[in-house]
Amino acid sequence: MNPEIRKIVTYDEEVLVEGFKAADRPWRMFAVAAIITNPWSGRYVEDLKPEIMAFGPPLGEMLTQRMITIAGSGDAIEAYGKAAVVGLDGEIEHASALIHTLRFSNFYREAVGAKSYLSFSNTRGGANAPVSIPLMDKNDAGRRSHYLTIQFAIPDAPRNDELVIALGGATGGRPHHRIGDRYQDLKDLGHDLDNPAAV
Repeated sequence: MNPEIRKIVTYDEEVLVEGFKAADRPWRMFAVAAIITNPWSGRYVEDLKPEIMAFGPPLGEMLTQRMITIAGSGDAIEAYGKAAVVGLDGEIEHASALIHTLRFSNFYREAVGAKSYLSFSNTRGGANAPVSIPLMDKNDAGRRSHYLTIQFAIPDAPRNDELVIALGGATGGRPHHRIGDRYQDLKDLGHDLDNPAAV
């Protein structure tokens, strides 16, 4: 059983000037979203696992392949994340189900050589609802320069009986980041950074 995909949407932006100052190198953020029929729409289903097992792997593999094609390579992606939006006849649980499984996420994680978990959002909305994909550094969850959000909308999705399943990525952090990172805050607060249990 494969998901019924109505269409695939690609989002890509390249920032040359940020905050009235040219970026040292173009800053790209991009995403790929699949609009699929929600297999649980309009009814309560106790066991979601059969569809998770059937839909998660092909969606994860297909979206990952498209992300790598956009980026040029897995190494080019420094920040990454995922998101799902469920239509109005679905539950937030349905949005969560297909992206919060290693059978979906591991394709992307392994393709970019990541160590961090994939940041995420799962929301409900109608057509043209925002698709917000929070990103973080793929190897360092405390690197604030790579705390980013990709946001776009699809005018005709999700329909009430659909799900939008998306992956996002960026080739770098904010061009002129200057707020430090989490580790400096912890050090300033007196935490022992050599002792992970103390953090």
